[in-house]
Amino acid sequence: MSLLNKLNRMKQHIVREERKIDSPIQSHKKEGISNNINIPFLNMWEAANTSIYVKEDEYCLIREVRYPLNHYHGRYSFQDFLKAMELWNGYDGSHPLSAKGFLPADLFFFDTETTGLGGGAGNTIFILGYASFTDHEVILKQHFLPEPGMEVPLYYSFLENINYSTLVTYNGKAFDWPQVKTRHTLIRDHLPKLPAFGHFDLYHASRRLWKTKMDRVKLVNVEKEILHFERKDDIPGYLAPMIYFDFVERKNPEGVIEILKHNENDILSLITLYTHITLQVLQKDPMQTDEEKLLIGKWFDYIGEENKAFETYSLMAGDNNPNAKYELAFKLKRRKEFDLAKKLWSEVAVSGNSEIQKQAYIELAKLMEHQYKNYQIAKDYVQKAISIHQSSLPIKGDKFLQDANKRLIRLSGR
Repeated sequence: MSLLNKLNRMKQHIVREERKIDSPIQSHKKEGISNNINIPFLNMWEAANTSIYVKEDEYCLIREVRYPLNHYHGRYSFQDFLKAMELWNGYDGSHPLSAKGFLPADLFFFDTETTGLGGGAGNTIFILGYASFTDHEVILKQHFLPEPGMEVPLYYSFLENINYSTLVTYNGKAFDWPQVKTRHTLIRDHLPKLPAFGHFDLYHASRRLWKTKMDRVKLVNVEKEILHFERKDDIPGYLAPMIYFDFVERKNPEGVIEILKHNENDILSLITLYTHITLQVLQKDPMQTDEEKLLIGKWFDYIGEENKAFETYSLMAGDNNPNAKYELAFKLKRRKEFDLAKKLWSEVAVSGNSEIQKQAYIELAKLMEHQYKNYQIAKDYVQKAISIHQSSLPIKGDKFLQDANKRLIRLSGR
């Protein structure tokens, strides 16, 4: 039976077994702790590439794994991340995820595992994991808390060599980094100062691009549906607190090592996801869908990159995409190119789906009323929009119908 199946069976009541273990730590006799400290099940920790870090008579465990740049995680190799960084450094616009001016080694792919999903001082981080690039490999490190009271060596070992510019996380702005700040505050007198990082949060980018494609934009769903990476025999994150507390009692690291591997995949997926989103934003992905292109254009719109949005919509409109034509017409209207805007909205009113057709007719009505002063044609366009809308069985109190009728009444009085 796999470890995952065992844990699921043990979910409600873990059977505590008394087992003979290697010299247990005398955690309350700190004067006896040294660099030669004995760790329970040390052979299992060593087999998992883990070493001991001692600070102020307490310790944490640090696991290190190295990957060559030609290693694939999902649809990309880590070498592709370096190409993505080159693309950003040749980019002439601005974007919240832009790494322009950064070296690959400046980015810090970061994830944690905690004893709960809530915030506040009662939630303890027991794994601080991160990956970074060198010239020839990716180095992934995980700092593990062996007991809830030993946070000084955990955070000291984590902070003593921090020399990165920007965090890359998945919902880290809302959860991971605030948790680090909270725990750091409680023991800050014993630790180096917490650095001020830039932050690329890939959760918000993923929601912007793919929230209509999946019920929940969890990292594991994005991995499977977007990054072509599917985990095998993975321990789900929601079991992590139970496994950790079981470890604290029994000291057997079997389950914790599986959680470390889960966390490792989370971190490696951040590299692949950042690579993919870069290719999406910069429109270098040959498999990019029309929906994704349109959403990238809207993202540029949202951040005020008017020219980039215009370029994106123009390219798609050239491929006869009704949604892009609809958005591009707004840009042309803003530039006072009313004839071109009218042409595009007229095309959308014929070729788009019913939802965008009726919206195009309303925009045409606004143009005819305010720019061309042709109130009768404006009225005709509103009536066409209402006709399309009513064919889709609108509900009572429908705002579109209310607004359209108000416009029709106003135009009838002209």
